[in-house]
Amino acid sequence: MAKAVIAIHGGAGAITRAAMSAEKEQHYRQQLHAIVTAGQQILATGGSALDAVTEAVRLLEECPLFNAGKGAVFTHQGTHELDASIMDGRTLDVGAVAGVNHIRNPILAARKVMENSPHVLFIGAGAEAFAAEQGLEQVAPDFFSTPERWEQLQRALSSQQMVLDHDGAAQSHSDDPLDPDRKFGTVGAVALDLQGNLAAATSTGGMTNKQVGRVGDSPLVGAGCYANNETVAVSCTGTGEVFIRTLAAYDVSAQMEYGGRSLQQATANVIHDKVQELEGSGGLIAVDRLGNVVLPFNSEGMYRGFAYVGGEVEVAIYRDS
Repeated sequence: MAKAVIAIHGGAGAITRAAMSAEKEQHYRQQLHAIVTAGQQILATGGSALDAVTEAVRLLEECPLFNAGKGAVFTHQGTHELDASIMDGRTLDVGAVAGVNHIRNPILAARKVMENSPHVLFIGAGAEAFAAEQGLEQVAPDFFSTPERWEQLQRALSSQQMVLDHDGAAQSHSDDPLDPDRKFGTVGAVALDLQGNLAAATSTGGMTNKQVGRVGDSPLVGAGCYANNETVAVSCTGTGEVFIRTLAAYDVSAQMEYGGRSLQQATANVIHDKVQELEGSGGLIAVDRLGNVVLPFNSEGMYRGFAYVGGEVEVAIYRDS
């Protein structure tokens, strides 16, 4: 029996401790704890890693604290474009969607693409149509909107910059634990189940004030998401363009498979060397085939949590928490 475990992330970014309320921080920690617990329970009852990461990311999409699903950020044009991907480490099967704004849970659409389509990635209207055919819940685009995200877009427009979701609270008087204007708004989950299978899932609302049509690393397997039973399951969050250029998620697996590096060595090299050398910021979560877990990041903080079956749930936001 494998050492079953699940890990999640809700984005990485700059810290706003000076502006943060204890109440808001506790809210984030409670949500992280609840979502890790849900995934842990699936694994504990013999559920698959695939089911555990699907449900964990679906719950993250349902929580407006995070930039995926409800609470997704706005594009420059004031619209939403959501992306998601999922990978089964047992079969190397993959599913992904990009640029959608009517699918309530993009991760469920990615799962349907993986299971019920000969294709790997659907975009835009094609993805919407496929999801509808699969019976997934459709919503109006304003379902994803929140007043906080709209204010975030207005600040970005006034400063003429594009921002990553968890990175300006010090400027915006937000009480978020991580600065919402300088936060990399991706969510993800990785898991190893009792049968020894790995899986990874990633979902995002993109970048505040991004141009319509821009796609980051989240729906791109090998960049923002990767799982292989022989090595590791990885979900990334950060400067999407840099994670694409470095094939960050797959690089972790490749270093382990071909270079003989440990999980710790491979992830440290990707996040602290390769990504950082290209001026990229963010982090990743990863679990290897033996059940080892790492959650490295080169930003000031990352919403994260993990739990082994039968173990305590651990959640953290900052480097020292």
